[in-house]
Amino acid sequence: MVAARITVNGKETPLAPDAPHTTVLDFLRERGLTGTKEGCAEGECGACSVLVARPGVNKPTDWVAVNACLVPAAALDGQEVITSEGLATPGKPGTPPALHPVQEEMAVRGGSQCGYCTPGFICSMASEYYRPDRCAHAEPEAEAADSTDHEHGPNGFDLHSLSGNLCRCTGYRPIRDAAFAVGSPGEDDPLAQRREQSPPEPAATEYTQDGSTFLRPGTLTEALQLLRERPDAVVVAGSTDWGVEVNIRSRRADCVVAVDRLPELRALRVEADHVEIGAAQTLTEIERRLDGSVPLLAELFPQFASRLIRNSATLGGNLGTGSPIGDSPPVLLALEASLVLADADGEREVPLADYFTGYRQSVRRPGELIRAVRIPLPLSPLTAFHKIAKRRFDDISSVAIAFALDIDGGIVRKARIGLGGVAATPIRALATEAALEGKAWTAETVEAAARVLRGEGTPMSDHRASAIYRSAMLGQSLLKLHAQTPEAVSS
Repeated sequence: MVAARITVNGKETPLAPDAPHTTVLDFLRERGLTGTKEGCAEGECGACSVLVARPGVNKPTDWVAVNACLVPAAALDGQEVITSEGLATPGKPGTPPALHPVQEEMAVRGGSQCGYCTPGFICSMASEYYRPDRCAHAEPEAEAADSTDHEHGPNGFDLHSLSGNLCRCTGYRPIRDAAFAVGSPGEDDPLAQRREQSPPEPAATEYTQDGSTFLRPGTLTEALQLLRERPDAVVVAGSTDWGVEVNIRSRRADCVVAVDRLPELRALRVEADHVEIGAAQTLTEIERRLDGSVPLLAELFPQFASRLIRNSATLGGNLGTGSPIGDSPPVLLALEASLVLADADGEREVPLADYFTGYRQSVRRPGELIRAVRIPLPLSPLTAFHKIAKRRFDDISSVAIAFALDIDGGIVRKARIGLGGVAATPIRALATEAALEGKAWTAETVEAAARVLRGEGTPMSDHRASAIYRSAMLGQSLLKLHAQTPEAVSS
């Protein structure tokens, strides 16, 4: 087995002697790359953002920004990382390096105040700067600046790419100005040229230090056999959940098995009767590859944490944790999704509605992995996802409601409603579905069904919301859906 190494800013760097649980953040800082900062240690502030070369959607390689505080350094064995220090172009001997265009715009437009958050912002901005399908608006810049779309610049820059970066000096206006001022990469830009070549293949990794082991099997078969032999192993994909456990709760594992780069878990296929999404596809990859073809998922993604988190998080991980407040289960319940579970003996398909058995418990057996999520086709034409939280973006849901309705001739032919945050598990609103099906999609029907919906689940009071508020929001959500339904759908 080749010694574990990471290419950082073009230079191969050995992982040893760091422990298997050492994060990319600590790995970099211990080697003098202190531009990468720790602000929250749980993926909410973005001060630790770095760029990683990943398989691209529109190019062979995408430069993807990730939270270095969550990712184990061992997970990047054989991979390429660029930090804020690596973006600048080295100068001739005795001269300072030339700033990267993103760094230059942040400097001249006053986007850096205390400077603590700046390197993370710059790496997230650089990821968007190198996004292959980013393009300027056709209209003149002055006209574009007056557009009502305040989240996209005239240069095509999507501000959602910075949704996981916080500035404690409230310097968002100049940061926005800098983001909307960057141009396009030049033909001689080495990181732009790098997109035309494939990223490194995932290295099969066996890294042991201080009695703990990090393993990256080469195939799904190897992974499943390994899990049969090591049922105590912690399985990680994007590590957006496990990374928080390591940092905040000081959890350690004797054995961690990474499945995020297994080819068998990274397919996305659209068949005649279903869409199959590999459990290790990141949410960003799913969003860009589906390109709105599953509208309910398209509505979910911008409200799921931040772009930095979505660049690493997976559907398999979100479902595997079994959290009752995960955002994807309500949507997938409304879509009548099923899970393909695999172990060393074979595969089985389980409806998501039958998957959860209790708080963070499921029918998944020891040694089983979620291989894929299947969404049946055709899709219901009327869908909506309502997330009630204290912040508009990058927050945990107090309540999440997903709707998928078939309305024909003004009659509700089928209703599927998924709920999160109102029970020990994500649930289907079965009583409300029954109250709607076969009825006219009218204000009277919806008001009666909303009263039923308020009684679904067993909501509790906590620091995010009271039980009464959660129940009220359920009913209001259905009323809102009816109010926003186009008249053509209702008739």
